[in-house]
Amino acid sequence: MTQQQTVIHDPMLIVDQLHKRYGDLVAVESLSFTVGRKEIFGILGPNGAGKTTTLEMIETLREPDGGKVTLNGVDIRRSPMDVKRMIGVQLQSTSFFDRLTLRELLVLFAEFYGRKIDPLRYLQEVDLADRAASYPAQLSGGQKQRFSVALALVNDPVVLFLDEPTTGLDPQARRHLWGVIQRIRDEGKTIVLTTHYMEEAEELCDRVAIMDHGKIIALGAPRVLIQKLVDSGFSRERAHALANLEDVFLSLTGHSLRDDE
Repeated sequence: MTQQQTVIHDPMLIVDQLHKRYGDLVAVESLSFTVGRKEIFGILGPNGAGKTTTLEMIETLREPDGGKVTLNGVDIRRSPMDVKRMIGVQLQSTSFFDRLTLRELLVLFAEFYGRKIDPLRYLQEVDLADRAASYPAQLSGGQKQRFSVALALVNDPVVLFLDEPTTGLDPQARRHLWGVIQRIRDEGKTIVLTTHYMEEAEELCDRVAIMDHGKIIALGAPRVLIQKLVDSGFSRERAHALANLEDVFLSLTGHSLRDDE
């Protein structure tokens, strides 16, 4: 499947021939793509495909061996501190200061950037305003994921990076976080995310890049990539069901969050 060539007229992120090697292992090989402003861009791939390494290089957490990345007009290798001020990063797992409340943690993280914030505003953004006085250990898995997104927003980033944001969440919490992500984009942020959930990528992403062995093997809007596969003669062995097991689960248990667990 070939890449869909899309002209991005207002790019936020330009990745050009990005490369990373660990000894004989080529983790990322000559990777190139562009992300537009206010776009949700997904990076998909099996374990070991190079997704997290790619994000870490763009985020200036890992030094590239070659290539160029420009974020909001800034060369990340020439001005890494400027890039750090412009991005928000939500990692797969995050450790918190357990003796600080959510309100206190948000204020602390904002001070790292020299900012004064209203912590309730950020808690409201991720539907956690009622837990402002709670400690991280008192949060459910879904609440911790949402709170980590709130922390990633305290510096008012132009790009938000989400690495497997819904891993380990139940269906209600996962779908609720989808709504949070869509709302953040609607407020003007650009979002780059990785995920193993194909339904999540279809629901959230304007475009996706599918990686394998450090390379992009397909790039385009999910619906376009699906149609190309169908046009190539692909068909499932059995007809697509009108519902799946997750639909059954949500129908029986409801769509509301179970944050009190």
